[in-house]
Order: sequence, then structure tokens, then C-alpha cells
Amino acid sequence: MDCWRPTINDVERISWGKPATKKGTGSRGIPHRLNEEERLLFDQARRKGFLEINGSGWRKQRRDAPLLNTYRSLCDARGQPSIVLHKGNTGMDELVTDISPLRVVTKFVEIAEACRNKYEGGEIFDQGSVSVETMGEDEQRDIRDEDFEDGGDENRKSFETRPIYQLPSFLITWELSRSEAKTLAKSLAEDFQTKEEGKMSKKPIGVKPGKGRRHGGYGIG
Repeated sequence: MDCWRPTINDVERISWGKPATKKGTGSRGIPHRLNEEERLLFDQARRKGFLEINGSGWRKQRRDAPLLNTYRSLCDARGQPSIVLHKGNTGMDELVTDISPLRVVTKFVEIAEACRNKYEGGEIFDQGSVSVETMGEDEQRDIRDEDFEDGGDENRKSFETRPIYQLPSFLITWELSRSEAKTLAKSLAEDFQTKEEGKMSKKPIGVKPGKGRRHGGYGIG
């Protein structure tokens, strides 16, 4: 759709801590710079079409999850859902598909329901907090017709003009065993064509991952 999106090149630049060429791509308040371990996972995700992380991906030093932020920005740049496999330590994993990078606000519920109908057991969350699964048909219709259409002009406008880190997520989640979760992640990657064959982010000359200005980085994000 015709809307604001970052460029893939700028997403790569801020992932190294380098300034973006397009204003709004990154924010000092939202960390995007990756360390070496996150860089490896990020490049693997581009090739596989989905991201695999342990737990929530939270990095204590940054008080946030830079890898999740950067991968969501990449998906926004490519106009594709963000598919993330959160590996648990209880024998069950959580597979999360965020369709907000598609930015087609009036189609979110329709797309999410199509995914859930094709792959059973999924639960839909609007903005990561309100479960549509537990709503009745009339309430779900209100989401489609009011929040996202009549009363959602401002919401729609936000998805047309604002960077993804300022926008709410729209999620479909599954709780599955590791093998089932990986199989489903691969299927979703095929459905949404999220793979980038042989793709690796390009390292800017003289810049080290996760470093501040005095250590060769740019100290941003």
C-alpha cells in the first residue's frame, strides 16, 4: 500500500548503529543496534523467513529487545508479517505472527482469521493485549466496522504515516512443541513469502556490532 516505510538499507544501517538516511527510521528511545549473537540470528531469520529466539529476546543492558525491534522494522520495509518463534524451556514454544507490518488496517482481522482457519489452535490479539478469540461475533464485527473503518480514521492514518515502532501489533499466536512450531513457521514463511535467499546484512566499513562511538560504532539505537 502507499504508506510510509523504511528502506531495507536504512534498517541495516541502524542495526549497526549507523544513522539512517530517511528520517523516522530509528529512534534513540527504541534500540535497534544488534550485538554479534543477535546479528547471526537476524541473518538466519532473513534466509529462513522467520526469527528464532530464546524466550522474549529481552536484552538487559538495553532494557528492550533490539533484535525484535530490528526484525519488525525489516518486515515493515519488505511489507511482510513478522514471524517469530519464541523458544521456551518447558517443552512448549510460542510462535507469534505479527501482521501489523502489512499496514492494511481494515484487513487485519480478515487475514488473522484466514491464518487461524488454515492452521488450527491460533489465538488472535489486537495490539498484543485484547484477545479477539474470546469475543463474540458482534464484537469482532465492531472491530472491523468501527475501530478500523468508521471510528478508525486516525488509526488508519497512523499506519499510513508513522514508523512501525510507534504502531501497535496485531498478532496470531500458537503454543506448540518445538518440532510443530518450526514446521508451522516454515509454512507461514512460504505463505507470506518472507524468505530472502542467501541474504546477509552488509557490515559498514569500520563499524563493530553493538559498539558506541568511541569503539567504532555510531552510538545510535
